[in-house]
Amino acid sequence: MAKPSAQAGPNPRHVSLVALPDGVVSTLFGIFDVINASALMGMSHAAAGARPPFQVDIVGEAEGPLDSASGVPINVQRSIDTVETSDIVIVPSVLLRPQGWAKGRYPGLVNWLQKMHDRGAVLCSACSGIFLLAETGLFDGKDATVHYSYARAFAATYPAVSIHPERTLVISGLREELVTSGASTTWHDMMLYLIARYAGATAAQEVARLFALQWHQDGLTPYIIFEGKSDHGDAEIASAQDWLSGHFSVAHPVEEMIKQSKLAERTFKRRFTSATGLSPIAYVQRLRIEDAKRRLERTDASVDEISWRVGYEDAAFFRRLFKRTTGLAPGAYRKRFRIPDFARHLQPSR
Repeated sequence: MAKPSAQAGPNPRHVSLVALPDGVVSTLFGIFDVINASALMGMSHAAAGARPPFQVDIVGEAEGPLDSASGVPINVQRSIDTVETSDIVIVPSVLLRPQGWAKGRYPGLVNWLQKMHDRGAVLCSACSGIFLLAETGLFDGKDATVHYSYARAFAATYPAVSIHPERTLVISGLREELVTSGASTTWHDMMLYLIARYAGATAAQEVARLFALQWHQDGLTPYIIFEGKSDHGDAEIASAQDWLSGHFSVAHPVEEMIKQSKLAERTFKRRFTSATGLSPIAYVQRLRIEDAKRRLERTDASVDEISWRVGYEDAAFFRRLFKRTTGLAPGAYRKRFRIPDFARHLQPSR
């Protein structure tokens, strides 16, 4: 990771914040306000009379009003044709339609992104913004992250990119010039990283305090909901998965699946692993942990009781497995994801 500079320097870093019709406004405007905090709010870390560390422009294919995917208009301040160089280019979240990402819709933006990279820009994406950045080919053979809900779609669209949806922030490239953030509000982490990198750690800490931002230091594994692969086309395995979804807590579920399938044990395990990407026992464990997560979130049951209900008599083993799978101990998971008491019993207003 590049060593952050101690001072922002006399000239602000130019930031191009890309607006496009597929973009959502929450990320774009949030990024604008956070990275522009010094200019907007007179941050105390800046010396009197000093210039802000960043100059931010919302850029797009054409200057003027733009309808966003959120239904809220955006005012594009500069056309990309007028931006010859930029220190940092950020593509905020885009909304993927049911049909997925349509490549080739923004050739002008893609060419401009490649040109900015060639001229030294750091290219960044928030959440699903990587779908546009990856079209440049600059991420081929490199690591990146994306919203975990879009991970399969991204892998199918860009198989040459190594995707890590469980990671909050991924920094790649020979110059550490390719920066991607994961699901939803992990753009907070990316902004704090960029501020620390170019304006110093003190500035990043002050921005974090001002906006009450937190680093997602545990990664995104606790947030990911397990969904077994079902589009594999193996009817026998699909039937076993369907049965398992309602019987994962029974004793010896793998043996029971094999018995019901009428396949030889080795054949069943080979086909199951090939179809789902997980061994039968690993698949069972993921279903059990997912059910345990919901119980921790929504009930007052003890960890020992939850362990027993999802199929584990050895609560100590369950605790180890839960932490290995989610990155958090059961108690820590409950504390983070449980609805606060003041909101749990509210009834919807008419």
